[in-house]
Amino acid sequence: MEKRRMDCPALPPGWKKEEVIRKSGLSAGKSDVYYFSPSGKKFRSKPQLARYLGNSVDLSSFDFRTGKMMPSKLQKNKQRLRNDTLNQTKRLSGPYGSCSLAAAGESQSKPDLNTTLPIRQTASIFKQPVTKITNHPSNKVRSDPQRVIEQPRQLFWEKRLEGLSASDVTEQVIKSMELPKGLQGVGPGNNEDTLLAAIASALHTSSAPITGQLSAAVEKNPSVWLNSAQPLCKAFIVTDEEIRKQEERVQHVRKKLEEALMADLLARAAETTSDTEIAMET
Repeated sequence: MEKRRMDCPALPPGWKKEEVIRKSGLSAGKSDVYYFSPSGKKFRSKPQLARYLGNSVDLSSFDFRTGKMMPSKLQKNKQRLRNDTLNQTKRLSGPYGSCSLAAAGESQSKPDLNTTLPIRQTASIFKQPVTKITNHPSNKVRSDPQRVIEQPRQLFWEKRLEGLSASDVTEQVIKSMELPKGLQGVGPGNNEDTLLAAIASALHTSSAPITGQLSAAVEKNPSVWLNSAQPLCKAFIVTDEEIRKQEERVQHVRKKLEEALMADLLARAAETTSDTEIAMET
């Protein structure tokens, strides 16, 4: 492979752009583009670069392949966004008048913060969920309102979260949380990662108390006796001592956060004072 590294004027001083040209294989002749920070950190994509730079550099018109700011690209994005807004406004306008227009503008301005978990709902083969009542006088089929509202969940869906891990802006994997020893998982192939995902998901999706699987029969046959409304763990009890220890941890972390914020505030104040003195001297 042939590598070419050069300065990138579109980014802050010290940033380098590297183009790697492939010499063999089916993709021979094509090139890959990377960027290197002044400290030598490598970036492979524009989203990764944007997360690292934050608000210090506006990359809305930055072309990752050429390493240049493309105002025409920004104009195209704005025009496409304007057209999308107009089309959505047309779809929503009608008997609601200006209220629909306001709703369309509001929906465009809010970011998509959907945190829905990947829970598959079992689909029904009927157009409308029904329950057959065999002891009905005329033996007819009637609808089940409860089933219309909530379809049955897929069992052990939490295992779909296995292998996923959170990372920070530098793509370093964040250390997993350590759960108390009293929490034990149930179900096929249960492990600590599945148990953590199950409990976190239950806290996120439900406001009901988390008690675990209360039935002892679930250990013999989880597929039959599993309570899908509770996480994949055995029944547990949280003691007052555990609550007290957790409160102490929270207070300790809050104290450290307060000290860090105060140190940052003092550093900013000192920096502002220094800049003011330099300006007055010049």
